[in-house]
Amino acid sequence: MPEYYHVIDGTSGSNGFANGNFNQKNGTSNGTSERNTDGHPNGASWFLPGSSEESYDLICVGFGPASLAIAIALHERRANARVLFIERQPKFAWHSGMLLPGSRMQISFIKDLATLRNPRSEFTFINYLHQKGRLVAFTNLGTFLPLREEYNDYMSWCASHFEDYVKYGQECVSVSPTETSGKTVKSWEVVSKSIETGELLKLSAKHVVIAVGGKPRIPDVFPQNPLNERVIHSSRYSTAVPSLLNDKDRAYKIAVVGGGQSAAEIFNDIHSRYPNSKTSLIIKGSALRPSDDSPFVNEIFDPERVDTLYTLPTDIRRESIIQDRATNYGVVRLELIERLYDTIYHQRLQNPDESTWQHHIVPLQEVVGCEENKLGEIHLKLRNTRSGSVETTIGYDAIIVATGYVRNVHETLLKSAKCLMKNSICAVGRDYRVEFSEGAVADDTGIWLQGCCESTHGLSDTLLSILSVRGGEIVDSIFGKEPPSRVESKSKHASVIEKSVRKYADAMVKDILNGMGINGKVMEVV
Repeated sequence: MPEYYHVIDGTSGSNGFANGNFNQKNGTSNGTSERNTDGHPNGASWFLPGSSEESYDLICVGFGPASLAIAIALHERRANARVLFIERQPKFAWHSGMLLPGSRMQISFIKDLATLRNPRSEFTFINYLHQKGRLVAFTNLGTFLPLREEYNDYMSWCASHFEDYVKYGQECVSVSPTETSGKTVKSWEVVSKSIETGELLKLSAKHVVIAVGGKPRIPDVFPQNPLNERVIHSSRYSTAVPSLLNDKDRAYKIAVVGGGQSAAEIFNDIHSRYPNSKTSLIIKGSALRPSDDSPFVNEIFDPERVDTLYTLPTDIRRESIIQDRATNYGVVRLELIERLYDTIYHQRLQNPDESTWQHHIVPLQEVVGCEENKLGEIHLKLRNTRSGSVETTIGYDAIIVATGYVRNVHETLLKSAKCLMKNSICAVGRDYRVEFSEGAVADDTGIWLQGCCESTHGLSDTLLSILSVRGGEIVDSIFGKEPPSRVESKSKHASVIEKSVRKYADAMVKDILNGMGINGKVMEVV
């Protein structure tokens, strides 16, 4: 019996409706079905094509997970809008420097780019697994925490559907009002620079979303010269270290600075990557602290918590965020802590003399100085956080700095728009929209910020936990909430198409059976 396709939520083709398997143009069946094993075709979207000569309805600066969630929400809304995404990287990549072998996500795959907003979306992690032919195999793993490598592939798979609307290799340098004569601003000029040629590109848009992510934070005591490859931020670890330390059997001396998840993962990875290396994990605290991911604590990252937190008085909100920081900052998953302790214990078992150990965790130390010797090795000056005593370390071949990110790039990009803001302060509303002085910017024009609103929207602002819901909120804020009547019409439209597909399939089966000389009622297709 032929294979049939069940039409579900999703869009594809020209003004049609599809689930990636059965494509229909102009909303009517053409009597043929088209199988696509990778989901809907790349670039299939309701977005309108645009050019540099035209004004876009929306430009998203940055095409990481936050903007990708917006793209998905906008796509599923079938918004006929001119949309463009500008991304510095040459292709979609998520924390490529930390895609370490065996490293897993710290959140459930259910908190993907779509599920919490629309469980029936074709962009769910489960549908990704189905399209890749790994759904059953993944289920057998019995885990909600995919490998980070797989989750990156999931997001890359999602991003591939929007490649026609992304300009890769473009770094945004400014977002400025197009009207500078004191009149109401009705659009923005977005200027970006080609990473390859340095050529400037100027575009215009009514709405702009800035979602550039964090900038690696390297403390001032370390060399700030990017050409000094011996000091590497954790964001570049797996991409930069192999070329710097290119002999896997050499006894490299490596220091990792930081007490959080990234620092612990790198410290653990070095042991297998360079089995003869001598490593030091330098932390300010007295010990590595476990993250708290218990159910009640995890409610901190529920989408609804943003409403509660945003409405709190500033001082109470600040205190609440400080109290919750131990869930995300400077903490390590317990199983990794136990693995590292096992490594240290095994060394103690072999020889109680710590000076003979390859790997050390050095607590209660703050880096206060850094200098390079004639051999190119880096010496660190460490100050004991309790006694205040200072000592100089051995020379290291590489220093991995896992000290987090700063999230203030938007301040630089919006420098020329500061005069339009209340008291020249870049504040945002609950919908992440920048608050401008009354009358300065038209009601149908605006700027939205993503990933830099932790002080007002809570710890989840920089995380993946609420991206799917937040993406929908941003789309609603920019284009208005979708009328209930349209939602109902979508459902009716889907029902009509499904009935037509069933009717066509039944007729086709009857013709086949009649041709075979078989009479009788055709069973229901499900």
